[in-house]
Amino acid sequence: MKLDDYFDLWSQDSKIDRTELGEESIKIPQLHHKYYKHFSVERLTLTKLQEQLKSLKKDKFEYFSGVMAEEDMVDRGWEPNQLRILKSDLNMYIEADKEIIDHTLKIAYTKEKVSFLEDVLRALNTRSFQISNAIKWEQFKVGI
Repeated sequence: MKLDDYFDLWSQDSKIDRTELGEESIKIPQLHHKYYKHFSVERLTLTKLQEQLKSLKKDKFEYFSGVMAEEDMVDRGWEPNQLRILKSDLNMYIEADKEIIDHTLKIAYTKEKVSFLEDVLRALNTRSFQISNAIKWEQFKVGI
């Protein structure tokens, strides 16, 4: 799911019907479950992407240092590296590689989704207090 999809979904689910506070209170566990499922999926995706990045960096290290087998390069669709790169400069070439940058951006995007979903779960954890305060306010307004 895209981050904008989560924004739209939460925009709808975050609304509290002030005329049905009891019903809103009952919906909290279902909403928590719904968003926790999304959170778990995104967190697992983040872990997978982070592990893939480690492997990609190792492959790029082998590629730029000239020790990668030609068949491995062909499998990945990489052209043989014609550059002679000093060992001290390898990290700079690896970090500036387009595939590494693209993968790092995917990780950042997924981290943003995980962070947003964590915030939604925190909001849901305090929702019962918000509903309780709204009920107390309504009682105060009518003099109970």
